[in-house]
Amino acid sequence: MSHPSSSALIRDPESLARAIETWSASPVLAVDTEFVRVDTYYPKLCLIQVRSETATALIDTIALTDLGPALDALYAGAHLKLFHAAGQDLEILVRLRGACPQPLFDTQIAATLLGLGEQIGYAGLIEKRLGVTLDKSLSRTDWSRRPLTAAELAYAAADVEHLAEIFPALQAELAQRGRLSWLAEDCARLCDPAAYVTRPQDAWQRLRGLARLDAREQTVAVALATWRETVAQQRDRPRKWILDDEPLYRLAQRRPQTAGELAALDVLPAKTLARHGEALLAVIRDAQAAPARLYARDDELDGAGKARLKTLQSAVQDAAGRLGVPASFLAPRAELLRLVREGGDAHVTVLSGWRREVCGHRLLDLLP
Repeated sequence: MSHPSSSALIRDPESLARAIETWSASPVLAVDTEFVRVDTYYPKLCLIQVRSETATALIDTIALTDLGPALDALYAGAHLKLFHAAGQDLEILVRLRGACPQPLFDTQIAATLLGLGEQIGYAGLIEKRLGVTLDKSLSRTDWSRRPLTAAELAYAAADVEHLAEIFPALQAELAQRGRLSWLAEDCARLCDPAAYVTRPQDAWQRLRGLARLDAREQTVAVALATWRETVAQQRDRPRKWILDDEPLYRLAQRRPQTAGELAALDVLPAKTLARHGEALLAVIRDAQAAPARLYARDDELDGAGKARLKTLQSAVQDAAGRLGVPASFLAPRAELLRLVREGGDAHVTVLSGWRREVCGHRLLDLLP
């Protein structure tokens, strides 16, 4: 896929239509996004970069009010969509369209399957493959500010131009090693829209310190996390602006019943206390009345469990060594813990698809 240095900033519907017309003949479109997420819950999309065979389009999503034509073209199944570490881009696209553009080729997954490193960054991959050192000084740019400088536009264009340049060799090497179907499987999993939508009732899974609380405290903490996520989404504000984790844990442990008790804890900013105090007390009261439930448990295993985990880890290491991929890419520790606890019924990725063939069957043989 050649890439002459033709690029344009698209700020009006007519220019967008002309750019989209050039995409029609390209079997592959390299795609990236630039966004800001400082004072909002949802990322604010500022730029979509698309590289076709002949040109780079930098779509100004702040100037353009109707992105429908661009999204229609990006979601067309005729094009393979090329991303690097697509997760954040897909979160934005799922919010716009409710689905992920497919088929998709993620160069970070491709690099891992080729033994180039797990979760390798875009700059690191470009340096490895092209010997080009990218300027990282613009990585913290405020992409919502206008006008964008020539240097910023060049930086944004390079994100998709180099991506298009490294793609053919990555694809050929995966085909040579019989791993294109592995990549397709992993990319299809990446395209599950549910992975990019946090339901408020599932927000407790982000609470890293939940296991240190008892069942009653966890029940209250889960209710607070559900409330916080709901408010953050409704107001489009970062969840920590609504209620940070540490105050959430303190409220779950102390469970104040009155405005005076809540204020006396001295864990909430005055504005939060004034705006959300009554709502927080109501959430705590309702959770107090609900049956206590243990949502998270400590990872500690007994002696037999630790021995079984070590055996599984050794098997994964052996398989990973033979394949030349990171062990955690085959089966992260969290999945192996679930296998130890739940056995062959565990819903884990290593027991499906190509991972089951190269590693999962062996793990099942080692379970009691």
